[in-house]
Amino acid sequence: MNTDPEDPAGAPPPSATAPPAARPAPAAGSARLEDTVERLVRDLLRDRRSERRWRVFFRLAWFGLFVAVAWAIFVDSRLSAAPAGPHTALVEVKGEIATDADASAEAIVAGLRSAFEDAGAQAVVLRINSPGGSPVQAGIVNDEIRRLKALHGKKLYAVVEEVCASGAYYIAAAADEIFVDKASLVGSIGVLMDGFGFTGAMDKLGVERRLLTAGDNKGMLDPFSPQNERHVAYAQAMIDQIHRQFIDAVRDGRGARLKETPEMFSGLFWNGEKAVELGLADRTGNLDYVAREVVKAEEIIDYTPRGNLAERLAKRFGAGIGESAVRALGGMAPALR
Repeated sequence: MNTDPEDPAGAPPPSATAPPAARPAPAAGSARLEDTVERLVRDLLRDRRSERRWRVFFRLAWFGLFVAVAWAIFVDSRLSAAPAGPHTALVEVKGEIATDADASAEAIVAGLRSAFEDAGAQAVVLRINSPGGSPVQAGIVNDEIRRLKALHGKKLYAVVEEVCASGAYYIAAAADEIFVDKASLVGSIGVLMDGFGFTGAMDKLGVERRLLTAGDNKGMLDPFSPQNERHVAYAQAMIDQIHRQFIDAVRDGRGARLKETPEMFSGLFWNGEKAVELGLADRTGNLDYVAREVVKAEEIIDYTPRGNLAERLAKRFGAGIGESAVRALGGMAPALR
């Protein structure tokens, strides 16, 4: 056996002593691609989880809203159907008196009819807090109060909180008695028709008004055209006539209690104390006082139609569209305010 270190015959084969060859490292581009794909997958899963959570949230929110509305309708129906003993019937007149407002003639009259028709209602109280509004709506309510009082033989009292002015007083004048707080604002027996004129601004801006009408008076009181004296006189005569109707309703309702002065029908308003002196109101007192001391039925049941959530939203939407249309047409209509 040859043990000479220099003897090639005794050397081990190269394959027995050489270390194994290292595997080639993966390319850098391939690693970046894997990281990108992994990151995209993580983001996708996170977005899916977030989307699922929001979907569940909105479903629960809609379900909660549905339950709340259903419960409100159920409670309201139970209350309205509940039998009532002797009580004072309340109908609210709050805010502007207008077609699409909460204090529309339709809503007020519906509440008044229900109140008068209830055998347990000893009398009806209109609680008023309104600056006025449409003479048409106020006139409808005034006429209906007179009809219902004659039909059912019940008294109706008006109780004024903060304000009972103009169209609101038109309604209150039909009451058997009017109760006020000494600091309430009462009166404003007048009519107005307001708008704007833009002709001077248009001249400065170099804007030309192009208006085509079929009918000599179709463009009457157009805010973008110069005032026509004949049209102004016609509009003034119209609101004067409405003013006379208002005055007649007040005189008819208040009768000999009214202590007329030259300024009474001028559009001025007074505090409650002075209104009692002038005969525009009868005495001071709030709702509880009238129910307890005048009607002699302390329990108060509210007959004011409230409407459900969907109806209120629809009314608001409709009122917004109507107001925009009126503005587009010039924004001029008679008002008691």
